[in-house]
Amino acid sequence: MKKYLLPIVALFFMHSCEKKIAENTLTKNQNDSVVVVPENAEPIESSTQQTCYFGVTGKDSVYVSLDDNLGTITGKMRYKNSEKDSSFGDIVGTQNGDTLKLNYSFQSEGMNSEREIFFLKKKNHLTEGIGNHKMEGNKDLYENSAKLKFDGSILKQVDCKDFEKNFQEK
Repeated sequence: MKKYLLPIVALFFMHSCEKKIAENTLTKNQNDSVVVVPENAEPIESSTQQTCYFGVTGKDSVYVSLDDNLGTITGKMRYKNSEKDSSFGDIVGTQNGDTLKLNYSFQSEGMNSEREIFFLKKKNHLTEGIGNHKMEGNKDLYENSAKLKFDGSILKQVDCKDFEKNFQEK
């Protein structure tokens, strides 16, 4: 009887292990295809928040539209200058505290260019950072972003309704 008992116990353990593996596999596959549907049919709000800004210095103006999607900033920017070439393009970057660090990819004089731009965000306005620049390839960067002075153009927050017309090329 002893010589039969050991193989029977071994078969019992092997069978129970195979059963647990099969149950785990079956449970995992069933959970992968489960979709939870909320009880109400209300749409989920977008995580993107759009804000628009406008600033005037003399006869020059700046238009900015920003979309903040969980810390990633995207948008459009346009400089309308009266005595020099204007520019229009896209901005992308990040916000760290109250400072926006943006890359402005734009067209001016028929050429594509890139420029680093910093803004200080306070209440309902943006103040552009001013500092020495350097060129790296075709990209205009600040020499030392820690030495920027935020005393450049001041852009006030405005309503984004119909703001898109300010980005039309003229």
